[in-house]
Amino acid sequence: MSTFNTSMFQSIKDALASSESKGSATFNEIMQTKVGNTFTVRLLPFAKDPSKTFFHYYNHGWNSFATGQYVQTLSPQTFGERDPIAEERFKVLRTGSEEDKEKMSAVRRLEKWLVNVYVIDDPVNPDNNGKVKILRYGKQLQKIITEAIEGEDAEEFGPRIFDLGSEGVNFKIKVEQQGDFPTYVSSRFTSAGKIDLSEDEQKGIYDGAFDLTEVFTLKSYDELKEMFNEHYYCKTEDESTAPETSAPVPTETPAEPEPVAVGSNDTVEEDIDDLLKDL
Repeated sequence: MSTFNTSMFQSIKDALASSESKGSATFNEIMQTKVGNTFTVRLLPFAKDPSKTFFHYYNHGWNSFATGQYVQTLSPQTFGERDPIAEERFKVLRTGSEEDKEKMSAVRRLEKWLVNVYVIDDPVNPDNNGKVKILRYGKQLQKIITEAIEGEDAEEFGPRIFDLGSEGVNFKIKVEQQGDFPTYVSSRFTSAGKIDLSEDEQKGIYDGAFDLTEVFTLKSYDELKEMFNEHYYCKTEDESTAPETSAPVPTETPAEPEPVAVGSNDTVEEDIDDLLKDL
């Protein structure tokens, strides 16, 4: 028996199409995926509201021209709102000098997803085993997950990918090196390796899933503008003379992500597909 049901799965499928989300988990709950590691997890629905099973978002990141530290922030375009960094980036890359364009190319925007997982086996970080963690991933893994939910693999897997019971399937994630970047293309759902959990244990795990909409904090338009002036134009709020971004610009095709505090030591993990998208 399993506490996961088909109505929860339908809510997940509906939300996957809309990818609508907004923000109580801590950033520290996000798993660190290292090249060379192959770890096994079971995806978890957000039982309190299955439509929040996935958090789909965009963010900006670059090495600060003021401090040299990597800075990144959640893009308001995640929620369909105006983004001063995207507006400035759009303008410079289209009308700026070649020197300005080259500098602006350092500001990357990636598309990412979050999902709760139950960790079955993490050889590199064994302390994660048996815990609910947050998996952050890009387009390569999203393609595999989408195929399992509603694509060519749906008949074989479907709702089983979220099932902690005996009928559930594991997600074996393999992080390999391809050139200078990590790749996840060898990752697969597999029926091998059942986990022995009672219904009470399953319920406790489902109930322990994090509200992914609360992982990151969205800065206001003015806060983002101030941040960009400081870490891109190297100007304080008082002396800022960064170009105005009074009018909205067309939304760029999403490209980068994960909101972290300025100066965070969190490793930026990017798929090859994400990196090529900005070229």
